[in-house]
Amino acid sequence: MFDSVMRWLAGEARRPGEPEDIQVAIVALLVQAARLDDHFDASERAAIARILAESFELDDAGSRRLVEAASQRAQDATQLLPFTRMVVDQLAPPERVRVIEMLYEVVLADGTLDPEEDALVRRIAGLIYVPDQDRGAARKRAQATLGRVE
Repeated sequence: MFDSVMRWLAGEARRPGEPEDIQVAIVALLVQAARLDDHFDASERAAIARILAESFELDDAGSRRLVEAASQRAQDATQLLPFTRMVVDQLAPPERVRVIEMLYEVVLADGTLDPEEDALVRRIAGLIYVPDQDRGAARKRAQATLGRVE
């Protein structure tokens, strides 16, 4: 990771097979949400793998590399702002709503939505300028994707 940061600072191109920074930022947010309840379980890992396959067209090896890179950045980060700023800077509003939907798919994957998880998704939605109405619709779509209705 240090090498990629140094290459980025030097303005060098990304190596083939390295994930794009926006992908790492999105997955770091997903990992943060999954780890919030101190249980990054198989259902949450499976949800992230499915999201990566669908959204970024990654195979299993690419998904693992991206999750590893994002997990390391999420672990090293002291706040969400670098990740959310990148999302705001690089994604259009409908794509940011999709990020919120992804977050709900991850936090709902284990069958429960803890208040802390919901608060985190609400906080991220605010930081990436997703209105409450769009956030609520994203939650309903995530529940439908997972076959859950509340």
